[in-house]
Amino acid sequence: MSDSKKPIARVALHPVNAAIWKNHGNLGDAFYSVTFERRYRDDSGKWQSSTSFNSNELLVLAKVADLAHSEIFRLRANDRQTEPVDA
Repeated sequence: MSDSKKPIARVALHPVNAAIWKNHGNLGDAFYSVTFERRYRDDSGKWQSSTSFNSNELLVLAKVADLAHSEIFRLRANDRQTEPVDA
């Protein structure tokens, strides 16, 4: 994914967040993918991110994944509502 492309949605429960990306297949059909990250402050107080999760963060990761799944269902419903109807 290019740096200029932005996620279509985000969901988060500190310190874990998910970015939801809308993509298009070869036939133009839309599909969604999700990336997860954990945000934290390093020893100097600067914000950092990681895609690694410790055992204490796994349930939060699972909840964020669940929220992302629900958000994708909402986005798909919006997609269906905006699709042109064949006459």
